[in-house]
Amino acid sequence: MRKNNRKDIEIFNLSFLDVISCGFGAIILLLVISKISQPLFNQQASIDLAQDISQLETELKIVQDETQGLETQLKSSQQQMIDLKVNVETKLTALNKMQDATKDSAYQLQAQKIIQENMQQARQSLTDEMRRLQQNKVVINKQNTVGGISVNSEYIIFIIDTSGSMKRFAWSQLRKKVQEILNIHPNVKGIQVMNDMGDYMFSQYAGRWITDSPARRRAILKQLSSWEPFSNSSPQEGITKAIRRFYAADKQISLFVLGDDFSRGSIQSLIDTVDKLNRSNRSGKKRVRINAVGFPVLFAQPGAEMNIARFSALMRKLAENNNGSFVGLTETR
Repeated sequence: MRKNNRKDIEIFNLSFLDVISCGFGAIILLLVISKISQPLFNQQASIDLAQDISQLETELKIVQDETQGLETQLKSSQQQMIDLKVNVETKLTALNKMQDATKDSAYQLQAQKIIQENMQQARQSLTDEMRRLQQNKVVINKQNTVGGISVNSEYIIFIIDTSGSMKRFAWSQLRKKVQEILNIHPNVKGIQVMNDMGDYMFSQYAGRWITDSPARRRAILKQLSSWEPFSNSSPQEGITKAIRRFYAADKQISLFVLGDDFSRGSIQSLIDTVDKLNRSNRSGKKRVRINAVGFPVLFAQPGAEMNIARFSALMRKLAENNNGSFVGLTETR
């Protein structure tokens, strides 16, 4: 009985080992198969991946090219829009200028018409005033005057317009008038010569009187030949500066303004300023007598007639308010 049992056990053991061996063999076979097929799978996957990447790169390049093309078109469209905007603005600016020019032309025509009408009135007024002065000469001469100009002053100041128009067209006549004024004042205590800007002819005598003498008079007339200080064609500065500096309660002073133009400034403002500076004495007369001589230079220059009319109106009023005389010349020779 024992012998049979041992045999059964051995048979069982052999079968078990066979099964185990077969199992291990199968596992090893699977591992071998897996190792053999894995490189082939990886290689195929790499090939597929490379193809996908290449395709994506190609598509990306196409998209980039399309994007670049669209950007170029966008920039071109933007530039066209800028150019169009500039063109429109340029045309609008040109249109506005044309409109302004049209308005200016209309205003200029209207202003020119008004000026011409005023010039005609001013000429007539000036002519009437000159005739009145000429008619009154005889009466005035009986009152210590020569040619309508008072000669009882102890001090005389010349305010001379040194502008280009005066130098070119009236200088010879102006020198004659200065000589005449000096001649009708043969004996004075002091003389001064300034231009319309208030600049002194002789800087060494700035702010003080030049003692009268025949030599000084000759020096003044000689210096007139080459005296060319800057002028703004307005006697305002010279008149006010002369009165401020030389006004004195104990002196009889005469200003002689010789010019042709009052190109800037207010007539009334200057008249008011002179009234404040040139105070009256106890008898009600002004301390500084203002005389003026007007040269008709600008009548020969179209468009400038208004300035000489302004000069004449200013000098006539200043002379009237300050015990002086205004003489308007009819020629420059």
